[in-house]
Amino acid sequence: MSEAPQSATGGMVLPSIGKDGSKNSSRRGSLQSNHSGKTTSTKGGHEEPIVPDLLAKDNPAADWRNMRRIIAEDDEWTLATVPQLTELCIQHIVSNFENNSEILNKLLLKHQAKVLKKIATKLPLKITALLVDDEGYWKRCCQERWDVCDVSEYGNCWKRMFFERNLQRIIEMFVPGKTDETELKETVALSASFVKKLDIKQLLPPVKEDIKGPDIYKEDVSDAGSDNGDELEMDHFDFEPVLKMLHNLEELHVTYGVRDCGMNFEWNLFQFTARDCYQLSSAVASYKTLKVFHLHGSKVDDEKVRVLISLILDHPGLLELDLSHNLIGERGARAIGKFLNNHSKLVRLILCDNYIHVTGAQALAHALTKNTTLKHLNLRLNRIGDEGGQAICRALLRNSTLMELNLCGNDVAEPTAAVLSQVMMHNTILRSIDLSCNKLGPDGGKQLQEGMEENKTILEMDLRLTECGQESEYCINQILHRNREAARNAIIQQKQVHAPPQKNYIEPQAAHRYKAAPQQV
Repeated sequence: MSEAPQSATGGMVLPSIGKDGSKNSSRRGSLQSNHSGKTTSTKGGHEEPIVPDLLAKDNPAADWRNMRRIIAEDDEWTLATVPQLTELCIQHIVSNFENNSEILNKLLLKHQAKVLKKIATKLPLKITALLVDDEGYWKRCCQERWDVCDVSEYGNCWKRMFFERNLQRIIEMFVPGKTDETELKETVALSASFVKKLDIKQLLPPVKEDIKGPDIYKEDVSDAGSDNGDELEMDHFDFEPVLKMLHNLEELHVTYGVRDCGMNFEWNLFQFTARDCYQLSSAVASYKTLKVFHLHGSKVDDEKVRVLISLILDHPGLLELDLSHNLIGERGARAIGKFLNNHSKLVRLILCDNYIHVTGAQALAHALTKNTTLKHLNLRLNRIGDEGGQAICRALLRNSTLMELNLCGNDVAEPTAAVLSQVMMHNTILRSIDLSCNKLGPDGGKQLQEGMEENKTILEMDLRLTECGQESEYCINQILHRNREAARNAIIQQKQVHAPPQKNYIEPQAAHRYKAAPQQV
């Protein structure tokens, strides 16, 4: 094959096409170009100048004005934009990750990081749960699924946050007798190693069957049941099978109720049945490693508390019990006191917003005199009165562990303040007292001031809305400030004592700065 002629600028010359459609031959045999750019033809050995217009008629390709070059259509095309082979492989792995996820462990660390940044966040958990430990991937999963993501509540671990909130959503939306348990069992099995806390904010009851009959009859029955609160009991979610599989669970928070029910409100949506109580108590009792148990806002009365305490009486690991916002009265308080008297390791007891009166407070006070582990007792918004308040305060004269006491909103008055003043003089363990929203009066304020003048350990005292007088409140605040400063200085001195000794190190001086000592003559 003959080479195509090239133009003076380096482009390839294409033969022109004539009017009849035939390609004109190259002008190599008939044309010659001299160095001056003039074109001549050879005819009989004589060279004669050729006019381009005349040549164009016979051979259009002979006209230098018709010469063209082939150039690339994309001016920005460059070899630098061609992806590397590793990038193409990573793209292929990402697009087929669901079908071949085991290849991730065979890649280099830098290639694994690139793959984890690009894989989808909606992959099935059975693929990513045990394979992916990268926090960046789980952070993307959490932020794409929930608007508010406070990872500090989950030990600063994004993977733990995802699995705990995902399992929480499944349990909260579970309807007994209707929801398929397959998804729940698979999720619990995959989440067992990562879940340490469950905060269940609602539990749905079983679906109630419609009453057959006219609509008017249905409305009458529904209104009567809602007003009287005597609807049929409907059991909720059973926690025992789930807790058996979550071997790392440490905290369980449960509320029996429905959030955002709106116009579909019914009393049975907020009913903690006897069967619910027994199932939950049995699950907590059988789970020996549980440390924190919260059951609030669930209409827990005295009978249900007695069932709960009877089953967890010998629990070896429970450290915190919160039964706030329930219906606990005197019998329930006595049962809780029995729990404190036993060999329990309870450190925090919270009984806010219940119906505990004098008898219940006295039972708790008796338990405090024998208990050696409790450090925090919260009885806010109960009705213990002065008799119950005095019993609690007298117990502190014999108790050697309680550090925080909350008696806010309990109708205690000046007699309780008088006993508490004696406690301040002798008790050296108590650190915080909340007496707000009680009518202590000016006399109660003065007695508290007298007790605080001899106390050096109490660091916090809340006296808001107690009518104890501005002068007494000011003096007490000054004493509290003095105690806090003394405690801070004690901590600083303790750190200095236990700190490792520092060696006296002299930095070497530069040679030109060294000056020898003058010699004596």
